Amino acid sequence: MSSTITKSYLYEHVARIGKAISSPKRLELIELLAQGEKTVETLDEQARMDMRLARAHLRALREARLVETRREGKFIHYRLSGPDVAKLWLNVREVAEEHLVELRVALGQMAASPDALTSESRASLLAKARRGDIIVIDVRPEAEYTAGHLPFARSLPLAELERRLADLPVGKEIVAYCRGPFCLMSDEAVKLLRLRGYTAHKISDGVTEWSASGLPIES
Repeated sequence: MSSTITKSYLYEHVARIGKAISSPKRLELIELLAQGEKTVETLDEQARMDMRLARAHLRALREARLVETRREGKFIHYRLSGPDVAKLWLNVREVAEEHLVELRVALGQMAASPDALTSESRASLLAKARRGDIIVIDVRPEAEYTAGHLPFARSLPLAELERRLADLPVGKEIVAYCRGPFCLMSDEAVKLLRLRGYTAHKISDGVTEWSASGLPIES
């Protein structure tokens, strides 16, 4: 059998992964699933995608063995087939950021304001959160927080933030995060908090970046 296998055959199978992630929407689905297991309906809503199109993209990812499914009643739940898939997304994104100036410029323009992004190192941020010097808030949906979050972080979904401002102590620095550098929820949270008189910043990390750096994730 091995004598009949050619190099082209091997490259062809590796290329299946490249083909599966060649769609912007499939990359977005992988990023969303890196936050935790989700139903098709949830992915459709969060990716703002037609249900039939979402199913087609998920089928392509499943055929490439990048996602797995389980059925619960009438709902089908999707999850990444392993943590290496989340790392694949992270590595592809980092290569794009390194080599595509257009992407770097776009990321710079996305920020709510230049000073909204904290330059705090991960280790320093973790130490400050442990001491209670800062309040770290996770502005993703609560289900994503439950699946995994940064240490010492509080769940304050963006949709609930304004009516739950009383949960945040005045006078403490607030640091917000969401799904990573492509996620705008933390920008919106920082803007709202500053308008309400809080000292607030964001970090570009999400749980995928935090975990990839070897730091702990809580659930």
